[in-house]
Amino acid sequence: MKNLALALTALPFIASASSAVAFEKGDILVRGGFATVAPDESSSNINVGDDLGFGLTIDNNTQLGLTAAYFITDRVNVEVLAATPFTHDVNFAIDNPLGTGNQLGEVTHLPPTVTVNYYFNDPSSAFQPYVGAGLNYTFIYDEQFTGANEEAGLSDLSLDNSFGLAAQVGIDYQLSERWFLNAAVRWIDIDTEASFNLGDTRGSVSAIEIDPFVYAISLGYRF
Repeated sequence: MKNLALALTALPFIASASSAVAFEKGDILVRGGFATVAPDESSSNINVGDDLGFGLTIDNNTQLGLTAAYFITDRVNVEVLAATPFTHDVNFAIDNPLGTGNQLGEVTHLPPTVTVNYYFNDPSSAFQPYVGAGLNYTFIYDEQFTGANEEAGLSDLSLDNSFGLAAQVGIDYQLSERWFLNAAVRWIDIDTEASFNLGDTRGSVSAIEIDPFVYAISLGYRF
């Protein structure tokens, strides 16, 4: 009975500690960590006057991932995703017919994304799973062929920027009143087209669906 009385006496303090770490309307969350962009790509075939019968593949890349979120209610926030630039190797989908290695070139991109997220648990819970949906605009730049492919006559590689939908699931786990851990998986709709020159002939890839999954692990701070 004595232990039960002590436990009941402590309940107000436990409740107070729990509410002290609650996410609330007006809170600002800032996170920093690692983000891996893993393309789930498909592409139309490369065309240089004729259809060559094969397309492209794109490798993964990991960079510093940054997010900032503002709670418009106790359960809903608006989040912006940013990162240091991602650079991906672009490869032939089959053995390179030019004999210059399987890597065709590389491209760099920035994928700023805005999502609206809904948190399921009571705001006072330390464990906060959420889902979100929003929009992405991907800037693609610094496209270049490898040196061997340039020597073989490839030049002027260009990929279009992309605008599309985005969705995510994630978890925030509060370590203290201010600090928390985050893990999130995003899917981003990124579609583009490529054009280039092979000697005097203009070539293209009319449809490249990159559609990556973005895996992130971060440490966050609440203001």
